[in-house]
Amino acid sequence: MPQIEQLPYIFFSQLFWLGLVFGTIFFVIGRGMVPKIQGTVELRDAKIAEDLERAQAARAEADETEAQWRERMDAARGEAARLAHDAKQASAREMEAKLNAAAEQINGKVESGEQRIHEALTSARAEIESVAAEATQEMVARLTGIQVDRKEAAQAVEAEFHV
Repeated sequence: MPQIEQLPYIFFSQLFWLGLVFGTIFFVIGRGMVPKIQGTVELRDAKIAEDLERAQAARAEADETEAQWRERMDAARGEAARLAHDAKQASAREMEAKLNAAAEQINGKVESGEQRIHEALTSARAEIESVAAEATQEMVARLTGIQVDRKEAAQAVEAEFHV
């Protein structure tokens, strides 16, 4: 076979070209392109790390803002509850004052009415005693013919009413 007989003659030239091609590939790709790719990867990794750090910082800031907001909301709720309680108490005091004023007014009217009733009762009693004394005078005069003094008749009627 002639191809196998040629092998020792062409082996070194093919080995040379193989070394030259692989060397060129190594220098072009290994020394030229790989560092650029590695630089891009490192930049990308650095950018991702920076973005993650910013995201963590933003999350921490958001958590802090939320905590402040919750604190303000709790304070506002407490203030609203206090204001509502104060308003209820003020309303209750105002209502109590109005009720007391109305009760005093009603009590005044009741006392005034009781006083008028007492005066009317006293006046009516005096009038009844006066009428009864006159009727007694007339009855005694008609029945017995004796004239009784008005004062005596009034005393007799008063004694009967107060028994």
